[in-house]
Amino acid sequence: MTSSSAVRVAELRKSYGHFTAVDGVSFEIERGETFALLGPNGAGKSTTVEILEGYRERSGGEVEVLGADPRHASLEWKARIGIVLQQTGESGNVTVREQLTHFAALYPNPRPVDEVLAAVGLEDKAKTRIKSLSGGQRRRVDVALGVIGRPELLFLDEPTTGFDPEARRQFWELIRSLSREGTTIVLTTHYLDEAAQLSDRAAVIAGGRLIDIGPVGELGTADARVPIVQWRDSGVLRRQRTTEPGRFVADLVARDGEVAELEVIRPSLEDIYLGLVEAAGATAASTDPTAGTRPPAESVTGTRVPAESSATTNGARS
Repeated sequence: MTSSSAVRVAELRKSYGHFTAVDGVSFEIERGETFALLGPNGAGKSTTVEILEGYRERSGGEVEVLGADPRHASLEWKARIGIVLQQTGESGNVTVREQLTHFAALYPNPRPVDEVLAAVGLEDKAKTRIKSLSGGQRRRVDVALGVIGRPELLFLDEPTTGFDPEARRQFWELIRSLSREGTTIVLTTHYLDEAAQLSDRAAVIAGGRLIDIGPVGELGTADARVPIVQWRDSGVLRRQRTTEPGRFVADLVARDGEVAELEVIRPSLEDIYLGLVEAAGATAASTDPTAGTRPPAESVTGTRVPAESSATTNGARS
């Protein structure tokens, strides 16, 4: 592990009996980097993240997070990370401000409570009991609890589920501000526009294996990233891939004059991602007739508190 790496994963494996959920995954995450882990449901990405967080034992391989093996990490190590699970079990009988104030007191250098309330859009709900909040508002409390300790490394699992568009944009700005401060962020999300907006690099996992990794704009094959020129000719919709869309359009207009429904389409992260996952699925199906079968889902219970605290929060991943 280099001195600039916050996370190192080498040949990580997780098996359940004869089923392999994570199969030889390797990657590193640099300090201060925002890294997205992408994949379809059941791909192994949540299992991978749970191992990094110390929630789940691995079957093989090496893992180092902030200089320690999560399997044997101390409470002091846990105080350096923040976790936003897909679902949590926060106390409902206290107000939002009371909950944040309680958690802030557990950390050596917490963010101001008012700053966090503003960042997650809950200023007007500060005095409201958590049990009275909507599902989306409770999700914002989850995010607030994950960032209030000013963690060195922040794990975000589907963090903006239930957010309206304005709240999502506010949250994105919070993540950017954390990144500017040097926080390392590991993001799992099904919102690929979110990954494209926030991530420096991304990895795609399918069938328990890492199928691509790199800067968001460089994922996929070179051919998959080639723009498409689309236009209508005599009622027929035509499409042409070209590495020089400007020149192609100029030649098309010079030849045919005004062109109907002319559009240059640059493949999005979603297009690239779906192509990678589809190709990986086709390869797995051709080599393994049992591909796609998975064991029953497990629930995970973990503690998200810093050192010298007896307070706990229970979280379950879907």
